[in-house]
Amino acid sequence: MAYTTINKSTDYFNTKLYTGNNSTQSITGVGFKPDWVWVKQRGGTTNHKTSDIVRGVTKALQPNDTDAEATDSNGITSFDSDGFSLGAGGDYNSSSASQVSWNWLAGGSQGSSNTDGSINTTYTSVNTTAGFSISTYTGTGSAGATIGHGLGAVPKMIITKKLNGAPNWGVYHAGLGSASKYLELNLTSAEQTDNAVWDGANPTASLFYVGGDNKTNGSGGNYVAYCFAEKTGYSKFGSYTGNGSNDGTFCYLGFKPALVICKKSSSTGDWELYDNKRNGYNGGNVRIYPNASDAEGGTGRLSLLSNGFKITNSSGNLNGSGDTFIYLAFAEAPLVGNNNVPCTAR
Repeated sequence: MAYTTINKSTDYFNTKLYTGNNSTQSITGVGFKPDWVWVKQRGGTTNHKTSDIVRGVTKALQPNDTDAEATDSNGITSFDSDGFSLGAGGDYNSSSASQVSWNWLAGGSQGSSNTDGSINTTYTSVNTTAGFSISTYTGTGSAGATIGHGLGAVPKMIITKKLNGAPNWGVYHAGLGSASKYLELNLTSAEQTDNAVWDGANPTASLFYVGGDNKTNGSGGNYVAYCFAEKTGYSKFGSYTGNGSNDGTFCYLGFKPALVICKKSSSTGDWELYDNKRNGYNGGNVRIYPNASDAEGGTGRLSLLSNGFKITNSSGNLNGSGDTFIYLAFAEAPLVGNNNVPCTAR
């Protein structure tokens, strides 16, 4: 049994659906004031959009491409006590468009500089309970650099993006098995090996390492880093091996997942994202590709269960025989919390 001190996962992560109106509107029902919001139009071929409290609410990035940060006054205009507000139109708010937003709570404010590493962060907003921090920093171009993440626990996943340039997104994931390896959020590429990205060194409870690669530490580059530590009953970052069968691998999480993202790491394949709000029943779960602008689709591939998730399709993208896949997952409810109230099946 998994026990957790986070009995209400929706205090820290929640998926919220809404309909665009091509005008200003406030989206409520998130359940908290979010610090990181990621939005995708469900039925259209549009870019993903993401904004956070540390970079500034109107500063947008696109996880599916390499574009530098841009100011979008028609995007998210404020983070509110129960959600966020939108400007008119664009990828966030097209008229009558079904939209999905994924929302995380960090420290509740822009935060302050973390001086634990050789590179001081400009700002770090950190939530040690949920194991999530957002930091900005300026790169030095030097190998062996360290950056404080503020989590007080070892990150299992780190996502970085250069804000004033257009290299690929950098992804560290403990499931790759080596800090010499990395993935790229905006690409289908298999894991790559290069010590210059994460300096070939695994993160610690206070620091993560960067080499001189432009994805993480180019000289004079401005960067954002999203760092995640694993929290029992709330989040998990692992790997599995595909079996090439419709009776695919089951991954035990210790919680009922609200969000699961998978990526084949041993060879090429799209990132695939599933959540508990867009369809609401197993067999009807549809994927979104974080690395592409495609509309949602592809039912019958993954089931969200009371204690984990199961692959239900022989697709090579999720279940290629003998292939290795990494995943990240956040909870809808813990299997057993410290209040001894068990979650139920979907």
